[in-house]
Amino acid sequence: MRRRVPALTGVRTVAALSVCLTHAAYWTGHYTDDYVGRLLSRFEVGVALFFVLSGYLLFAPWVRALQETQSGAPAEYPGLRRYTWHRVRRIVPAYWVTVLAVYAIFLVRTDTSDFGHGWSDLLRNLTFTQVYGLGHLHTGLTQMWSMAAEVAYYIALPLVAWPIAHLVCRDRWRPDLLLVCLGGLLLVSPLWTVVVHGSDGVDPTARMWPPAFASWFVGGMVLAVLAGTVTRWPAIPSVAVAVGAFLISGGAVAGEPTIVPADAGATVVKHTLYLVVALGLIGPLAIGPGDDAWSRVCGSRPMVWFGEISYEFFLVHVMVLEFTMDLLGYSVFTGSTLAAFVVTSVISVPVAWSLHRLTAPLWRDSPTRSVGVRG
Repeated sequence: MRRRVPALTGVRTVAALSVCLTHAAYWTGHYTDDYVGRLLSRFEVGVALFFVLSGYLLFAPWVRALQETQSGAPAEYPGLRRYTWHRVRRIVPAYWVTVLAVYAIFLVRTDTSDFGHGWSDLLRNLTFTQVYGLGHLHTGLTQMWSMAAEVAYYIALPLVAWPIAHLVCRDRWRPDLLLVCLGGLLLVSPLWTVVVHGSDGVDPTARMWPPAFASWFVGGMVLAVLAGTVTRWPAIPSVAVAVGAFLISGGAVAGEPTIVPADAGATVVKHTLYLVVALGLIGPLAIGPGDDAWSRVCGSRPMVWFGEISYEFFLVHVMVLEFTMDLLGYSVFTGSTLAAFVVTSVISVPVAWSLHRLTAPLWRDSPTRSVGVRG
């Protein structure tokens, strides 16, 4: 049975609040092309944390299945039907409630954007296909581009994991072969970035399609393999490297303050630095020893409690931010980032908690649920 690691839930708090902070900085006009402005935009690294954590947690059962073959037992990989049903019921209900609620809000609230309107765009937003083509990201739901990517990774995982485990590793525990295969998959994102940046006639939204960020998810899969081969991941140097990588990302080397910089090289550098940050923060929690200050912080009750509702917080915080700007009397691209962040977080927490409680009966198997994927 998998050991529950509360700190892996708690680190979601860091990811969710980071994303909220970067959106507050954008809404209040502080995505300036200087070091401070770029660094504020880099708090989007929270998305990388979510992706790495998902890759780690979802690939871990495959790793365990291969490890158990060392005792002579046959490899028992996760069942596709059970895996699919668990992903759907955990992700979709809260997501659909949020999407429908936002569309309902804008039946009475004026939308300054023309994007995402109409039944066809509602369908796109409900089916995680809003990133394919321009003009489908609806106000209050713009952060959902990452959900479209993550759902694509959920679908791809069994299609990638089974051939690697069964055909390459021959249903045996071969961490060397696993790491070689996953190392190859880490190249998907930089290669995709170079191709879509350098090709004329490519859909401009292709820079936001799932392959562009797949290396973060694959990085989590690599971490799952490492967790089966090493016993220690010292926290202090790891977190220090993560902080250093984050600070470096604020430099011009990682491009302008935007999700995908115009330059392919800067994009690759930025995404690589984000992967280093995510692995640096999650690695010690996944591998241990677990008696360090970082693990204690992430495993504390407030962090774990917030981590449990982090998915719902992520879903609702952008719409809440829209109301927060009105509440504080800020027009778009003006105001205090800190005030917008704090007020948005304070309001989003009870909304997220309510959404969590509303949808939990649809996916919770027992009162004590093991750490799962994002959300």
